[in-house]
Order: sequence, then C-alpha cells, then structure tokens
Amino acid sequence: MSMGKVLRERLKEDKILIAPGAYDVLTARIIEKVGFEAVYMTGYGTSASMLGRPDVGLLTLTEMARRASNIVESVNIPVIADADTGYGNAVNVIRTVREYEKAGVACIQLEDQVAPKKCGHMLGREIISAEEMVGKIKAACDARKGDTLIMARTDARTNFGIEEAIERGKLYEEAGADILFIESVETIEEMKIVTSSFNVPVLANMLEHGRTPLLSRDELGEIGYDLAIFCVSSTYVAAKAIMDLMLHLKETGRTNDYLDNMITFEEFNKLIGLPEIRKLERKYATSRNLVVESDK
Repeated sequence: MSMGKVLRERLKEDKILIAPGAYDVLTARIIEKVGFEAVYMTGYGTSASMLGRPDVGLLTLTEMARRASNIVESVNIPVIADADTGYGNAVNVIRTVREYEKAGVACIQLEDQVAPKKCGHMLGREIISAEEMVGKIKAACDARKGDTLIMARTDARTNFGIEEAIERGKLYEEAGADILFIESVETIEEMKIVTSSFNVPVLANMLEHGRTPLLSRDELGEIGYDLAIFCVSSTYVAAKAIMDLMLHLKETGRTNDYLDNMITFEEFNKLIGLPEIRKLERKYATSRNLVVESDK
C-alpha cells in the first residue's frame, strides 16, 4: 500500500493523528523510532536548518523536494510535506506536485498566500484571491498520478476573520482538497467552528508561542480535529539544547561534565542505522573484504 493510501486510511479512524514536525532527516528518524505514525516536514524548520534564515519564502521547489525525498527515504511512515504556495501559479503547482510525488510524500500542503510567503503565525501575510487558490487546488488534484493527498491551507483568518477563512475552506474542499488547514485560529471557540464546518479531515497547527491556543492531543481530539502537527517543537528544542551546550563549552572549555545531556556514541550509531550497514557489509563482502568490524 502506498503511503498516501496509508495516510488516507489512518485518517478514517476515530482517533486524532499526531504528525510531529521534522526539520531534517535525523529528526524524522527519531519521530518514527518513538512510535509516531506520520511525520510533518516543516518549511519553517527546513528554512532554519538549510539556510539559517526565517520562513519567508527563501527556499525553492527543488530544495524542498530534495529534503522531502531524503526524509521519505529514511522512514517507513507517511510524510506530510510543506510545499508553501506551490512556488508560483497553477502551472507551477503542477510541477510542484509531480516533484513531490517523485519524492514519495504522502500529502502535499499548499497555502493561499501571496509569494513570497511567510510563516503562518507571523504578521504581514497577504493572500491571493479565493478563485486563484481554487485553480491551484484543481491543478494539484489533476496533476497527481498516484495516491498523494492534497492539503489546502488558508491564511485568511488573521487579516479577514474566521468567517472568511471558513468560506475559503469550503471552496477549497469543493475544489478537491483532501485535508483542510485553517491557519492561525485564535480561540478554542474558533477551533470548534473549524472542526464542525467541513466534511474532509481538518488539521490543527500547534506552534509554541504562536497565535493559536496550544492544546494537548486529547483536547484537540475532543474538539474534533482529525490531524495535528507540532510543527516546530523539535526545531525549538534543538536550538535551545545546542545553544546551552555551546555556552557551556565556551564557558568551561569541556564537555565531559555534560554527558548526561547527550545520546551515547553507541545509541546514536544505532539510531542512524549503523547495524543495518554492518549487515550489508557482511552480505556483500568480497574476497578482499571478508573481515568486517563487529557491531559493538
């Protein structure tokens, strides 16, 4: 079964699906290892990790598709991938969908912002007309050749209110979107309006210190959300952990008193798949390479 079908079937269950955000391949592997059923490739975190720059539309289609391909290759769970605005108009969206499909993603997220876009919890976002976004969604649905899901996101709430956001969501659902993402809702009451307004699955974006109430998995499920992303939690945790380490190293000149905050050499090698590589080395060893280092 394709990952698109896996995701579609999972969303039919009467239980909210949590897809933590991954800003790189290592993070995605950790997400799978601890038992999550899907991973969300965050554009915000990808921009930070690849460019060291904010999420303001600086990454290109090919850069994002390559990162998506690397993540898909590293895990055996569905990857939901941020595709920003589709990197242009409806014609550009066609290529975006095909590149993301070649990467193997299960779901492609498209938003109705004016390019260059911004993070959905930043101010200063502008949106295209609903008619243009409907055209993009139709183009995306027509372009896909497999079972990839299309997620449509609207950023209308911040500047135009919840009513406009809901109206756009209904138009996007009618255009063929498989999942709806009403970004930056600001109260629990608005969240309840969102979950009761559509027939397709709806997504909650949990961004720490963002514009939307930060709720738990169970609270989101009770409200009626089908899917939730904790999009930048791992990015923020990693940034703080590395900053703390570097401050400690700068101040003390040592790390041997910081080991309790680190994964061990052996554990890390297991996490990134060294035992599997050792098995392949043994399986394909030639006469010149019969002795392979032990797995210790």
